[in-house]
Amino acid sequence: MSDEGGGNVPGSPGWPEPAYPREGGERQAPTAPPGPAPAGPRRGLVGPFTGRQLLVVVLSVVLVAAALKLVTTPLAPSSPPVPTPGTAFYRFAPAQVGLQPGDRAPELAGTNAGKPVQLTDLNGRPIRLASFLGHPVWINFFASWCPPCQSETPTIEEEYEAHRAQGLVVIGVSVQESSVPDVQHYARTYGLQYTIGFDGTSAVYRTYHVYGLPTQIFIDRQGLVHAVWNGPVTRAQAEQFLAPLLGSGGASALPSTP
Repeated sequence: MSDEGGGNVPGSPGWPEPAYPREGGERQAPTAPPGPAPAGPRRGLVGPFTGRQLLVVVLSVVLVAAALKLVTTPLAPSSPPVPTPGTAFYRFAPAQVGLQPGDRAPELAGTNAGKPVQLTDLNGRPIRLASFLGHPVWINFFASWCPPCQSETPTIEEEYEAHRAQGLVVIGVSVQESSVPDVQHYARTYGLQYTIGFDGTSAVYRTYHVYGLPTQIFIDRQGLVHAVWNGPVTRAQAEQFLAPLLGSGGASALPSTP
């Protein structure tokens, strides 16, 4: 028997091959066509890590470090930087012409609200410049809250200790302070041995035409102004000012004005 179409006869073109031999033998399963070979382990940029993974790790570390720095950095410095002696001057009024070399130094006194005021020390005892006639005198106008004053205070104490045997008198005049105990604490902190006056009414610094801090007035043994220095001093500068007053070398060149 045959089909009229001829296409359904086993063995004819288009008829699927049997999965087993036509005559005898074992049945065999069809074989799958060969596919691609299985891929081996994937290699990254560093070991098993890809470049993208490493980039993510690095960025994470940078962000964490930046966050830690932001959290641990103070918003402002805990204290103002200490100026270099000889370079800082805290001005609180317009500059004015004050005492000049050769002028007689005025008494440590003044007026406040029309009443006479005498400078007193931290124990309330009067300090009179006339009492030191015959001594070289260094007057230092300062304030305990003034950074350049704080910077030079040890220098003044060292110079006083070095030359007190030669008759040097140092008078620190504290101005624009809130109370005597504040200045007493300052003197104890720095171990000051020289005289400290409390100019609570600002009468004395007006008499001396002081317009900034610190201000130094150097007076010779005759009570005449030798030099005025606006700003802190180094030990070298102090030695230049004091040498002619102490009689240890005659007249010497003064430091240049800051």
